[in-house]
Amino acid sequence: MANQQLFLGIDCGTQGTKALILDTLSGQVLGQGAAAHSMISGANGRREQDTQQWLDAFTQATHQALAAAGVDGQAILGIGVSGQQHGLVLLDDQGQVLRPAKLWCDTETTPENDRLLAYLGGEDGSLARLGVVIAPGYTVSKLLWTREQHPQVFERIASILLPHDFLNHWLTGRHCSEYGDASGTGYFNVRTRQWDARLLQHIDPSGRLQSALPELIEAHQPVGRILPAVAAHLGINPDALVASGGGDNMMGAIGTGNIQPGVITMSLGSSGTVYAYAAEPAVSPQPSVATFCSSSGGWLPLICTMNLTNATGAMRELLELDIDAFNALVARAPIGAEGVCMLPFLNGERVPALPHATGSLFGLTTTNLTRANLCRAVVEGTTFGLRYGLDLLRANGLEAQSIRLIGGGSKSPVWRQIVADIMDTTVICTEQSEAAALGAAIQAAWCHAGSQQSLADLCERCVKLDPASETRPITEQVAASQKAYANYQERIATL
Repeated sequence: MANQQLFLGIDCGTQGTKALILDTLSGQVLGQGAAAHSMISGANGRREQDTQQWLDAFTQATHQALAAAGVDGQAILGIGVSGQQHGLVLLDDQGQVLRPAKLWCDTETTPENDRLLAYLGGEDGSLARLGVVIAPGYTVSKLLWTREQHPQVFERIASILLPHDFLNHWLTGRHCSEYGDASGTGYFNVRTRQWDARLLQHIDPSGRLQSALPELIEAHQPVGRILPAVAAHLGINPDALVASGGGDNMMGAIGTGNIQPGVITMSLGSSGTVYAYAAEPAVSPQPSVATFCSSSGGWLPLICTMNLTNATGAMRELLELDIDAFNALVARAPIGAEGVCMLPFLNGERVPALPHATGSLFGLTTTNLTRANLCRAVVEGTTFGLRYGLDLLRANGLEAQSIRLIGGGSKSPVWRQIVADIMDTTVICTEQSEAAALGAAIQAAWCHAGSQQSLADLCERCVKLDPASETRPITEQVAASQKAYANYQERIATL
């Protein structure tokens, strides 16, 4: 139909792939689809995924979204891909995947990261050289780990890609990366927006890694057209343009309209993230703040906690609760959970920087050990981690009137109130909770339009806030939440 302009947005996350069809003329999401991924886990902190699962889920989610939208795939003008950051995908010279992708939440390479950090001159040296402090989840330590643990695989590396780069490669055959996602590799300088070839030379003097790097492109540049065979497989237009795409946080920023200063996006997903747009790379002296590039042409100072809905999900499983029963128990317990404090570091933790930490419960007595308090404590504990991160961003000059909340946890009114009270800031959800997939579709429209349309205009039309979700902090609850947060900070200080 001539009165529609349709774009496909894909978000390949840890737990699954989401797809949505966006009409940028009306600003409406017409249909959505989803398919799950599974994880390969090891007791040593190994967290990996089979990349074929991503391709299968991409296909399944796309078919579902097209069917739900009731549109002809031949009308799709462009595709944007959002991907989980930091993951390592290695290809040989035939374009075949060499081993499962090591993910952002993998901590098996912590010893390698420690050695690389020492080589860079510690946190200060890493900040000075790269503009970020490399963390165990970043891509760079995964390369050193591969060289040492899998030398035969290492010898065959012809291409190093991030998850979203790999999906773009599958779609187009090109090896490209854009600045936002590249920022989380640990071998990219966020100030100059260039690869740090010397760091890769240090890991492998042969030069193999440098020659395996993808070409860097700007956020508004398309990677190219979709390959005819892949277009036929997905059932979409063979002339569809594939956008530069980006990391899930960068696409989430676009999908929440966070492309100019003054907005904070907070994501309550498997991990928790807080980020805000900046026009300049004002690198924070705090090692936990990652001053990544944005996928809209600026920077995106960001903090990421490793534990969020994975921790609340573990508590739900333990107590055999569905989401409604869990939320009801959280609401029943008082603020501070009668002294029960949970440090929910089931995956180690990045913010606060405690990679070797495990989860713990404090303050239990015969009277306060209740299901309601345990449920409340896990929600508060994960939210305190985000408050800790928000304080770091605020210390670096971030100002915002409200927080835009996305991710699975944002659907819970009780959790929204807890966030508003702990942050002492009004929170509001975007109408579309799949903000990364929406951002990817908006970015695809931007890449497709060339200079005809600004990203700001597209966001204005396609990003809608949900007024019914607006939640304001309640004064007496803010005071009680602050007390509970102080208790959390005391516990952390002893770790």
